[in-house]
Amino acid sequence: VQLQASGGGLVQAGDSLRLSCAASRRTFSNNGMGWFRQAPGKEREFVAGITWNGGRTYYADSVKGRFTIARDNARNTVTLQMNSLKPEDTADYYCAAARGAVPGSAPYDYSYWGQGTQVTVSS
Repeated sequence: VQLQASGGGLVQAGDSLRLSCAASRRTFSNNGMGWFRQAPGKEREFVAGITWNGGRTYYADSVKGRFTIARDNARNTVTLQMNSLKPEDTADYYCAAARGAVPGSAPYDYSYWGQGTQVTVSS
């Protein structure tokens, strides 16, 4: 396993969760990183991305202002702070390492994927 996501759970609308993604066996400090999510019956969608040095972040419109992506290259970790959660945020969340230093918004922009962590938001 090279990317391990954790932190999912069952919460109520309006609550917060913090997802973490830890890299092992290799460093991704030169790669952009991203978070995607996939709800049942839907395609995987981009949630947030961060450049290799954390200098720039990108968000899907649906999470802008509520989610924050961050990284700690010394610890080889990426986090996704999710606030003001809504039922429509319910999905499996995946972290991924981009092919280059800048993260894209499509799954094919990423070469390494962690297993999903489930987030369920009840109304």
